[in-house]
Amino acid sequence: MDSSYRDWDRGLVSYPDPAIEVIDERFKPYILTTAAVERLHTGARWAEGPVWFGDMRSLIWSDIPNNRLLRWSEETAQVSVFRSPSNNTNGNTRDGEGRLVSCEHGTRRVTRTEHNGTVTVLIDHFDGKRLNAPNDVVVRSDGSIWFTDPGYGILMNYEGHKADYELPTRVYRLDPQAGKATVVTEDFEKPNGLCFSPDESKLYIVDTGISHLPDGPANIRVFDIDGNRLKNDRLFVDMKPAVSDGIRADIDGNIWSASGWGGPDTNGVVCFAPDGDRIGMIHLPEPVANICFGGLKKNRLFITASQSVYAVFVEAQGTQEP
Repeated sequence: MDSSYRDWDRGLVSYPDPAIEVIDERFKPYILTTAAVERLHTGARWAEGPVWFGDMRSLIWSDIPNNRLLRWSEETAQVSVFRSPSNNTNGNTRDGEGRLVSCEHGTRRVTRTEHNGTVTVLIDHFDGKRLNAPNDVVVRSDGSIWFTDPGYGILMNYEGHKADYELPTRVYRLDPQAGKATVVTEDFEKPNGLCFSPDESKLYIVDTGISHLPDGPANIRVFDIDGNRLKNDRLFVDMKPAVSDGIRADIDGNIWSASGWGGPDTNGVVCFAPDGDRIGMIHLPEPVANICFGGLKKNRLFITASQSVYAVFVEAQGTQEP
């Protein structure tokens, strides 16, 4: 399904929105026939890392090459600069106290923005070596911070600063209270987006290794969480010919995944049932980098897609971020 049938700039569409495709009947309960995909903003260079701030009724996201964080206000529908420069921030989330946790390409670190606005460096080295360029991050209910470090921010100067790798590409678990990080897996070519299952018993991790190697992986894998370790590594879905990126779970255990780079028909958001079956898709005119749920009821899906930010109300509810 090609998204060219939609006049996205005009902004008007007949209900039900033809951009929303039901692949499996299990997707029907999660879509609304009187809700359309809306473009909230355009003009970014590479939009990433959306995170919802319910207390501010705002979406904050990264515009990595422009070295800034932007903020969209639900109340005014206006976009403003939240932070500039942002050290080429990529992924963002919130911890249990509502503080912003960010992955910075430019400084190759994970930071936390305190309630008073000061920035705390949580980690920038491991075993005496600089991190590559942390990419995406999630916080578990026990306060631990899990993040991926594929190093896209040092591959080129466009999204950070070109440099040599000092560490393997890994996924880390950080205990911010103890200030101690551990490697939970390094068996990924390019570990990228990640999310927990609703009960936090599983961790889903994206591998975008195809962007690094022509025959590399483009899949989502899932692990069982055993204390501070991962076990029972298995394939959840293979995204080829598309590539995943950011992912989120809803309260029913469905996995919503960014999608793109496999041709126009693959650009958008794909919804997978807990068993890995593809059940629905939201088609967009641009490759999608990341997503998050937000709004008062956590039933609005926000989508960062290349140069733009989109949103659509759904009957699914997200599990992450206060």
